[in-house]
Amino acid sequence: MPNSAQFEQNQKIIEDFVTKTLARIPGEISRLLHVAMLRDLATGRYRHDGLETLYPAVAVDQALRTCHEELFERILESTLEIQAQELRRCLEGFEDDLRRVAANWRESEFYRCLIPTGSPDYLRDLFCSNLNILLKLIIEPASTRRPTA
Repeated sequence: MPNSAQFEQNQKIIEDFVTKTLARIPGEISRLLHVAMLRDLATGRYRHDGLETLYPAVAVDQALRTCHEELFERILESTLEIQAQELRRCLEGFEDDLRRVAANWRESEFYRCLIPTGSPDYLRDLFCSNLNILLKLIIEPASTRRPTA
């Protein structure tokens, strides 16, 4: 269990990261994507060269892991409507056709990379289900979907 000095250091790193980096990124899913891309998928360790010039790598890893988990949970606590808006905003940030990016994310299940390591299965399943459906809605707008019945 971290002692109070470690806790304070982690809080300082998180505050630094949130105010100097995440605050400039529009949208929760875009922020989640950014933090997830700081994780080495092979080792599970988070790296940030700028923060690591100021703080120990172990502390940066712990702080970014906490940020990742908090962003993930905050997204899941929001409504599907808000998640849809956030996903659209994120995908519109890519330099390609929105529907093409959404189709690629859905086909490759890229959204799985956004899930923090160690997340409970039920949260992983909920997130994947939500993103899969929301991506499908972007790929196949309501005007092109066949009615059911």
